[in-house]
Amino acid sequence: MAIMERGNTQNARARPESEEARDEHDETPVKERLEGSAAAAALDDPKIRRWLYRIGAAVAAGAVAALLTSWRLGLTVAVLVVIGDVVRQSRKSSTVAAWQKSSAAERRTERQLKSLRRNGYLVLHARAVPRDDEGVSDGRIDHLVIGPSGVYAIDSEKWDKRLPVRTMSHLKLFHGPFNKKDRLDEARWEAQMASIILAERVGFDVPVQPSVAIYGPSIPWKVMRVRDVDVYAGNRARSYLRRRPKILTESDVQRIFQAAEQALPPKYPD
Repeated sequence: MAIMERGNTQNARARPESEEARDEHDETPVKERLEGSAAAAALDDPKIRRWLYRIGAAVAAGAVAALLTSWRLGLTVAVLVVIGDVVRQSRKSSTVAAWQKSSAAERRTERQLKSLRRNGYLVLHARAVPRDDEGVSDGRIDHLVIGPSGVYAIDSEKWDKRLPVRTMSHLKLFHGPFNKKDRLDEARWEAQMASIILAERVGFDVPVQPSVAIYGPSIPWKVMRVRDVDVYAGNRARSYLRRRPKILTESDVQRIFQAAEQALPPKYPD
């Protein structure tokens, strides 16, 4: 029994030693795993990746300049590469999320629409349609215009000016080789949804005319209706609205505007 007890005691003492030994053997792999995960996380950081790119580009440019001239000029070139990229990125960055900022085309249309206020036109920008139970929507009307001549859903588009714009039988719109059917159908759907929502609020029909204001390429017509969507050059947005006959009273305009404010929420709320 004594022998067995001593043997058990030795085994009991041996087990902790073996566990400690295993821990010692596992210590290096654990560190390596932690270091590896930390390095991977660092590489996932876009700021770190950007600096790695800058350093790589600076080293390459500096090395070439040093080989062709002197190491002093090579160092100068490397520093200038880093500074130039930092400046370029700072101009592109913004504290405002990119998806919340209006495009240049939208701002140009907005400036035109401001001048129509004295003519009785009211405008809501970047409104979501339709609004579901959670207030979320995939659709967006860039400019919802409500005035004496009716209600309009205007989308502002900036297209490549090098490609021509043409239409076929008022059913197809092409920008160069690209068929813009999906874009027109989307604009028409947004206007239809807004019309239904507004009619439910005010108690009478509210036709909403979809339109696309195009900036960039030359538009060889004043206003062309393609797939029930009015298409025109962006700089004609003001005249497009102003030259139409009056069909709404001032009270109608106010009533529809108030309904739109409530039923069509901002696409990007603060």
